[in-house]
Amino acid sequence: MKILMFTPYVPYPPNSGGQTRTFNLIKNLSKKHQITSLCFLREDQKEPDLRQLQKYCEGVEIVKRKKAWRSLTKIFMTGISPYPYLANMYLYPSVKSSLQKLLAQNKYDLIHVETYYIMPNIPPTDVPILLAEQTIEYLVYQHFAETTSIWPLKPLLYADVLKHKYWEKYYWVKANKVVAMSEADLKVMKQIVPNLDADIVPNGIDREFFSAEIKVSLSPHPTFLFVGQFNWLQNREAVEILAQRIWPIIKEMLPGANLWIVGRNPTKTIQDFSSSHVKVSGDVEDIRTAYQSSDCLIAPLYGGGGTRYKTLEAMASRLPVVSTDIGVEGLSVKNGYHALVSSDPEKLAQLAVEVVKNKVLAKKLAKNALALVTKNFDWQTITNKLEKIYEQTAGQS
Repeated sequence: MKILMFTPYVPYPPNSGGQTRTFNLIKNLSKKHQITSLCFLREDQKEPDLRQLQKYCEGVEIVKRKKAWRSLTKIFMTGISPYPYLANMYLYPSVKSSLQKLLAQNKYDLIHVETYYIMPNIPPTDVPILLAEQTIEYLVYQHFAETTSIWPLKPLLYADVLKHKYWEKYYWVKANKVVAMSEADLKVMKQIVPNLDADIVPNGIDREFFSAEIKVSLSPHPTFLFVGQFNWLQNREAVEILAQRIWPIIKEMLPGANLWIVGRNPTKTIQDFSSSHVKVSGDVEDIRTAYQSSDCLIAPLYGGGGTRYKTLEAMASRLPVVSTDIGVEGLSVKNGYHALVSSDPEKLAQLAVEVVKNKVLAKKLAKNALALVTKNFDWQTITNKLEKIYEQTAGQS
């Protein structure tokens, strides 16, 4: 099949969950299909090295967008536009022109769109559209509106939530097929659109890459790890809960313990958590060094949405996971068997300490979690499922 892959980011290098997902799908799909990548790049970002992506794509076309909060026109337009701010950030006449040109010059069998908020750029077309929702955006922004302490912002945030919910539903119905990441997301979609033609294509993991042992420096004291991209609101909230409510309890129980916070674009608040026992790394050359030199991953996520890559990567790295229900949502994790799960911050601290003290428990969790990842989250297995959905959507079944 000839597929146009339309994404709100350049798929390579895979520095975020969405990029990791798209690049691995393209890599595996390219074995049987012809892929063209049309993707956004912020104008302040460095031009990426496209050679890896070009190995798997017939063509790669990049369109520029302004950095969030840097475009006064976009901010103003959000006040009078029916679209939410996020969709306005990606709405450009030049992008619609690029799409029209590509569709006129190529006979595509399918347009694969990652995230609903770039859908307004797609011109009228007879080419079937598959919309993959990495998260349900209105729930993400609803959580932010509910938890923000800046009260004057709340009315504006809730207005944006209503816009997200309206347009998500609109584009779910408009697409020929919708793909969710998890059973939980699919359930929400079906509640909003009962007869929605939707299926689940979960995120995957390069198990061999993460399970391969590499040379790392081990501390004589336990190391607790948090990993996350800090452009994501839920990760910022999670690490603040970890540092302010969970870590002090762990430190009292294990005075020599260390906390390692790893993630791109840490805010000043996050950077200020640094201390003699807390290390904040904006980036690491090989993320496997973080997983393999730590004793436990703590993922205190309370906001829905996201790709859960930190959990899958830790499991593939044989690193025991302590998390909230939301942090392991959609991964078929059994509490006490694959990971330790609680929604209470104090309990999460106690569970994390239990993991590093109880080596038998830690090994059991690591072994069972690796088996779960191997069975359910291999990229080739996931790609095979997506290919069948492609065939159904394009009318070739």
